Amino acid sequence: MVLGEEMITNVEPDDQEEEEEVEADLVDPLETMREKCVEIEHCVHTQARLEQCATRVNARSSTTEDCTEELFDFLHARDHCVAHKLFHSAK
Repeated sequence: MVLGEEMITNVEPDDQEEEEEVEADLVDPLETMREKCVEIEHCVHTQARLEQCATRVNARSSTTEDCTEELFDFLHARDHCVAHKLFHSAK
């Protein structure tokens, strides 16, 4: 129920702390898969190209170059790997 700007709930303060602790212990399987996929050869290669581009762009004082293509290549490679692994483990 809402009265003015305050919201009144029937939840005990201890219950809220307990729920926060449980949520902190949960691990997102998508993030775990992404971390594993970044280590495969193709992702390592595309990540290295992205880092080279970022270094090159940051070394220049004025440039119109950005690393959008390299970023998309890296994200595509990582997500392609994740898609195969995640959906096979979801069965």
